[in-house]
Amino acid sequence: MSTTGTTLVIGATGTTGSRTVAQLTAAGHRVKAAGRRATPVADAEPVRFDWHSPATHAAALDGVDRVYLVPPLGDSDPAATMLPFLRQARTAGVHRAVLLSSSAIPEGGPAVGTVHRALPGLFPQWAVLRPSWFMQNFTGTHAHARSIRDEGSIWTATESGRVGFIDAEDIAAVAVRALTDEQAPNTDLLLTGPEALGYDDIAAIVTEVTGRPVVHRRLSYEQMRDRLTAQVPVEFAALLAGMDRAIAAGAEDRITDTVLRLTGRPPRTFRALLESETRSGS
Repeated sequence: MSTTGTTLVIGATGTTGSRTVAQLTAAGHRVKAAGRRATPVADAEPVRFDWHSPATHAAALDGVDRVYLVPPLGDSDPAATMLPFLRQARTAGVHRAVLLSSSAIPEGGPAVGTVHRALPGLFPQWAVLRPSWFMQNFTGTHAHARSIRDEGSIWTATESGRVGFIDAEDIAAVAVRALTDEQAPNTDLLLTGPEALGYDDIAAIVTEVTGRPVVHRRLSYEQMRDRLTAQVPVEFAALLAGMDRAIAAGAEDRITDTVLRLTGRPPRTFRALLESETRSGS
């Protein structure tokens, strides 16, 4: 039986949230799995939660002492929505919070960077996960995965910039340690995979592993912003295209040992993940 209390996992059916729930429950921890539809999740208590519906917040927080925070998707100013909830959570008895941010967004930076800056003042135990870009962006429902399947193309404004892409399972493994270890990290954690790859490299690996030709189509910042505007609000499209421009300038060309240091095992390579998913037919 768990020696910890109950963890509220927000975004429990999402890319990192679902894996965090699965790893927590597999280790015997009590979990409330929060989502807009309170979707049933194995070995967890489903609970309805919507960032933009404060009426759902109190029930989600009932009996919870720690929380995994996935910001509202596509919100260019998540602090306006998240900070009132976080103050409510602290009052309700939550003492540990683990926030999912991004390697591209520093403390005090745009969007979730504001929440990052506020977190230590709200909770005595905390961590901010700042993962690099997800490997699952090329295999799931992300725009890159769809364009790979539909067009045999990956569209970016990253030029030849490299990224330390990370498996969401490795992010979840770090989240579990940050949520359940006796001592919270009380810092931000920069998470990457074991190698930095350009999008040309990604296209080549997908081609080799799947046997389907895939190419990286290079766009300008403006072209990428306009392409994204068809999918997300214009402010968020500009933010995402700006992240591509930063990658082109080398901002994400790095690897860290954080996954190995916190979990005791090395992070998975993109080729290994793709081979595994190809074998399983996912």
